[in-house]
Amino acid sequence: MKQAVRIQTSVLNTLEKKALVAMAKRCPRWITSDFMTFLGFVGAIVIASGYILSDYNINFLWLASFGLFINWIGDSMDGTLARVRKEERPVYGFFVDHMMDGINETIMIVGAGLSALVDFRLAILMLVFYLLLSIYVYISTYLKAEFKLTFAKMGPTELRLIVVVINTLFIYSEALRTFCLEIVFRQKMYHLHALDIAALVIAAMLAVMFVYHFVKDASDYACQEKQRKAAKLAATTLDADAQA
Repeated sequence: MKQAVRIQTSVLNTLEKKALVAMAKRCPRWITSDFMTFLGFVGAIVIASGYILSDYNINFLWLASFGLFINWIGDSMDGTLARVRKEERPVYGFFVDHMMDGINETIMIVGAGLSALVDFRLAILMLVFYLLLSIYVYISTYLKAEFKLTFAKMGPTELRLIVVVINTLFIYSEALRTFCLEIVFRQKMYHLHALDIAALVIAAMLAVMFVYHFVKDASDYACQEKQRKAAKLAATTLDADAQA
């Protein structure tokens, strides 16, 4: 299996990489990459729990933010730990890590959708486009040997920080929690709360990035196929001329 090139151009990439490597060098040997992957899963459970419990007390959003920190440690450190210790398992690591990414994101977003903060339908819409973009990334990793980790200078770490900021604003701002925008569509009234609008914006951004890269790469692959056919036809013609 050809090792894919990691494309990481997020805003915090340089600083984050230095911090993760320093942490990995200080980790005791009993902490393994698999342990960190499991820790990321635990973080996702904590996040979902924090959002669901926020229906009873808005301060449980602190628990969700703490879960984001746990998830960041686990998700970011599993691969870093393997690389620092030179214990990489490219096939196993890629499979387990990114299967768990899908599971974790599903748990987190469904957890948010089960709370009163976000309409469940909008949460699922956001999840659908996230998973579609993930599928694109994994197929591109196979076809182009490029593992794209960021889009528009934004990566998972930046997104986690944004969510932590939003959680904090919701804890302290009653105006945000009570905000409601009424929209009439096809003679039906819809009530959009602040996080509903945020979910719509995120879903739209993910959809635009997915469609743009899908159309662009499909066009590139079509051109490559035409060039391949033209080269094959030219080679066949040369062989025929040589035999004649």
